Amino acid sequence: MGFHLIALRPEPGLAATLEKARALGLVATGHALSEIRPVAWQCPDPARLDGLLIGSANAILHGGPGLERLLDKPVYAVGEATAAAARAAGFTVAMVGSGSLQGVLDCIAGPMHLLRIAGEEHVPLAPPPGVTFDTVIAYRSAALPLDPLTAALASGEALVLLHSAATARQFAAECDRLGLDRATITLAALGPRIAAGAGDGWAAIHVAARPDEAALLQLAFDLCREPRSIPPTPSGPS
Repeated sequence: MGFHLIALRPEPGLAATLEKARALGLVATGHALSEIRPVAWQCPDPARLDGLLIGSANAILHGGPGLERLLDKPVYAVGEATAAAARAAGFTVAMVGSGSLQGVLDCIAGPMHLLRIAGEEHVPLAPPPGVTFDTVIAYRSAALPLDPLTAALASGEALVLLHSAATARQFAAECDRLGLDRATITLAALGPRIAAGAGDGWAAIHVAARPDEAALLQLAFDLCREPRSIPPTPSGPS
């Protein structure tokens, strides 16, 4: 097996990713390149809301006391991990997507007014006719240094998983700060926007077939079993 897999997402997602990777037989190392910190937010009048639009489990895990006023509102969740966090917090889940919050939004029939509980960095959404939403910011990502992984990344055997555009940008900046050669590092990104955040100059940038972690880990599994005598080439959606 040629690559050594490195996951960079913050906890608690990091531990879950490592567990899934190792269950596939992958050699995996984890390092939180950021940590999630709550942001104080004011809950709007619950009577005006028909449901909650949630694009990350972090919105539930770090949402704070404002969530208590919204427990009777159905949750429209981006994926199963987010839905599980919502259920564990006492919410009823009305819909679970497959990795795209826009895809969830497109399936909601109006009239409906939602509250999107999001992170400081979030993807813009376009609601369908009859559906509106307000947005509150409940958490932010704080950067952490990459120094502990310098040796692993310099080995020429690193395959780095990127779960967010913010992590991709920070990872690229940290590699440059540490003097690491991008041309020796291979990236696997959850989606095209995330891959673009990393910039250019890497040995290869691969993109998961779907924007969910199962697809990302399958991509990593396939890459780790490719013969290293053939240089990896960029793949995934353009």
